[in-house]
Amino acid sequence: MNNLLYFFIKARPWILFTVYAVIGCILLFNSNPYQHSVYLTSANSISTGVYNAATGVTSYFNLRNINEDLQRRNSDLELELLALKQQMLQFHDMEYAQTHPVDSALQRYNFILAHVINNSVHRPHNYITIQKGALDGIKPDMGVVDQNGVVGKVNVVGPHSARIISLLNNNLRLSCKVKSSNTVGSLVWDGDDYRVALLEEIPRHATFNKGDTIITSGYSTSFPEGIPVGVILGEKKGHDDNFHTLMVKLFTDFSKLSTVRIIVDNMAEELKVIEAATEQQMNEKEE
Repeated sequence: MNNLLYFFIKARPWILFTVYAVIGCILLFNSNPYQHSVYLTSANSISTGVYNAATGVTSYFNLRNINEDLQRRNSDLELELLALKQQMLQFHDMEYAQTHPVDSALQRYNFILAHVINNSVHRPHNYITIQKGALDGIKPDMGVVDQNGVVGKVNVVGPHSARIISLLNNNLRLSCKVKSSNTVGSLVWDGDDYRVALLEEIPRHATFNKGDTIITSGYSTSFPEGIPVGVILGEKKGHDDNFHTLMVKLFTDFSKLSTVRIIVDNMAEELKVIEAATEQQMNEKEE
C-alpha cells in the first residue's frame, strides 16, 4: 500500500498533466464545431481500421471451414457431372445400337455394348480394357468386334470391367477364311504394323486375289462365321515354302477404338457340352 501511495506521489505531475490534457481536449472538441468534426472523422477511421483488422483475423481462422465447404460443393458438382456423363453414355449406346444393326448372319447372337477405357497398339502383346464386366454378362472367351470388324477376345473378367486380348497380340490366333474360296487359315499379328496381320497356313493349291475379303470361319463359339476381318494385300514372300502366308489389311482401326460389341453366343454352353461328350466318347473308343 505504501508503494502504491509512493508511486502516485512520485507520478503526480504526469497524472495531473494527463487529466488536464483530457479535460482540455474534451472542452476543445465539444466547444468548437470544426475540431469536433475532425475528432469524429479520426475516431471513425481508427475504429474502421480496428474492425478491419479484427475481421481479417476472424476470416483467417475461418478459412478451414470455408475450404471444407468449397470441397463439399465441388464434390457434389463432380458427382452430378459423372451422372450426366453416364446418362450420355447410355444415350450413346442406344443410338449406337439403332445405327449399327446386327448382320443377318449373326441373328442367333446377342451383343453387349461397352466403351474402351484403355488400349495399346505398339506392344508385342496388346490388350484392351472395357468398362463392363461379369455383372453385365461378360465372360471369358467371348468374341469382341466393332462396327468395322474383329477386335479380339475377352481374356480376364472382373465385376465391373474386363480385359480383352487384342487381335494385335501374337498370342491370339483366329480361324479365318478367304471369302471367295472358303479357304481356311490362321490369322495372327506379327508385331509389326498395327494395320496389317498375317493369314497363315493357306494351302499351296488355294486360289486368292489381292483385295479378296477375309472373314471369320465360324470354327469357334467366340466368333460366328462371316464377320469381316480385312482384305488381302498380297503374299508374304519367303515366310513358309509349304503354305501361303497372306498379308491382310485389317478393317478395324485399333488406334481409334471407342465402342465395341461383345458377342454373346446363346448356344455356347450347349455346344461345349456336346463337344465334350463327343471327345469323351472318342477317348473311350481309343481305350
